[in-house]
Amino acid sequence: MRLEDLARVVDPIAVRGDLTREINGLYCDSRQVRSGGLFFALKGVASDGHDFIASARERGAVAVVLEDETRAPCGMEWIRVGDARLAMSRMAALFYGQPTDGVPVVGITGTNGKTTTTYLVEAIMSRAGIPAAVLGTISYRFGSKLVPAPHTTPESVELQATIRDLVDEGAKAVVMEVSSHALEQRRVDSCRFDVAVFTNLTRDHLDYHRDMESYFGSKARLFTELVAPDGVKPRRAAAINRDDSYGARLVETAVAPVISYGLAADAAVRAENVVFSVDGIAGTLVTPFGTALFHSHLLGRFNLYNILAAVAAGVGLGLSLDVILGGIEGDVRVPGRLERVHNERGVTVLVDYAHTGDALENVLKTVSELATGRIITVFGCGGDRDRGKRPVMAEISGRYSHLTIVTSDNPRTEEPAAIIKEVLTGIIPMGLREYDARELNRGFVEKGFTSLVSRHDAIRLAATVAVAGDIVLLAGKGHEDYQIIGTEKFHFDDREEAIAAFRSSDSGE
Repeated sequence: MRLEDLARVVDPIAVRGDLTREINGLYCDSRQVRSGGLFFALKGVASDGHDFIASARERGAVAVVLEDETRAPCGMEWIRVGDARLAMSRMAALFYGQPTDGVPVVGITGTNGKTTTTYLVEAIMSRAGIPAAVLGTISYRFGSKLVPAPHTTPESVELQATIRDLVDEGAKAVVMEVSSHALEQRRVDSCRFDVAVFTNLTRDHLDYHRDMESYFGSKARLFTELVAPDGVKPRRAAAINRDDSYGARLVETAVAPVISYGLAADAAVRAENVVFSVDGIAGTLVTPFGTALFHSHLLGRFNLYNILAAVAAGVGLGLSLDVILGGIEGDVRVPGRLERVHNERGVTVLVDYAHTGDALENVLKTVSELATGRIITVFGCGGDRDRGKRPVMAEISGRYSHLTIVTSDNPRTEEPAAIIKEVLTGIIPMGLREYDARELNRGFVEKGFTSLVSRHDAIRLAATVAVAGDIVLLAGKGHEDYQIIGTEKFHFDDREEAIAAFRSSDSGE
């Protein structure tokens, strides 16, 4: 594609050089540039892409999009814009043939529930005979193709290229998680969404966003800007959880017709006469397309909201109630979301991605409703991330659990013991008994807590003290199969660790 064609979609402030030059690829990472590439000099949190223009040129870049004209290279084509990320988003969509124009696209945002909701929407579409590609926290997948996800929502160049590939391989729809970072950084600005879904908003990512209002403002863009009906997609919808206080605000400001969902009587999609059990969730589903009984194998109140979100998305897509019911009632299994780990001891072992206070409380509320024995919770908090949630999560675990084992998550460049010390400030004031990990090898009776830096040892301790009827919750990492210590990534999977721990404790090792 010619540079002049790409320039037409970005309203450039200034242009220098031969715009008839052919562009063979788009790049925002100088290390990935290939001959004939267009490089975007993005200003990031930790680095400035203008510093890498020379490197990109050495690797074959023939032109650059930049914001700072004083950093413009001599003897090289360049385009100056006011917002390089927005320019990249628009150019990427054009370069890859506007891949979201011709297929229905569902974008799901919120703090919790995004991943499970993508699985449910995918199941609904499958029931309708629509093969959907899914881009999310766990993976980017379609059919037999499965690629681990480096980011919940990739940069716009990678995103548009990925969607193009998946559509070319036969995907007839796209379901994607949309992170607050992606919305703030305009990664999805040129995706044409048919339905935007809002799950909820609770404290998270405040290491990046200044405060909750900034965090909400990033999420809100999907509903106040990006889902506006246009000539390409004149029928669009916003599926919004009106039971959430931030969702209620979006109901009033969304630029597309709203399909509200929740448990309130005035929600367009709602559930009535709901019963929660170890067998799942049952009740009456009320929608604009009719009313029907339903049963899902998913557990807990928070999953009821995920189900309602998916139903609202199905309504927004105009799918029939029978199709929607068939999707939510199928065998939907979400890796690392209350995922069961089998053992021979009669202990219910659940692995869940809950890594925020709200998510952990939702999971523990669910576990408490289902528990017949004790609850043993193992969790940690990531390093180089929002420190404010550390004591919050500890207090929640201490409130619901009979035994809390505080350990490491992904400590990254922070000292693991220092993170644990901050976490414990939320549980120590509760007056619970603090156990030495060694004494717990003999079991426990009194409600309390302990800490172990090694997550491996923490999971083994939980397996040692658990007895038949107990529930062991391994929270925070979910589907992740790695642990980041310092700047290195090591293989670590809570599910594998739990299987090995119970086998070891069964054999008396």
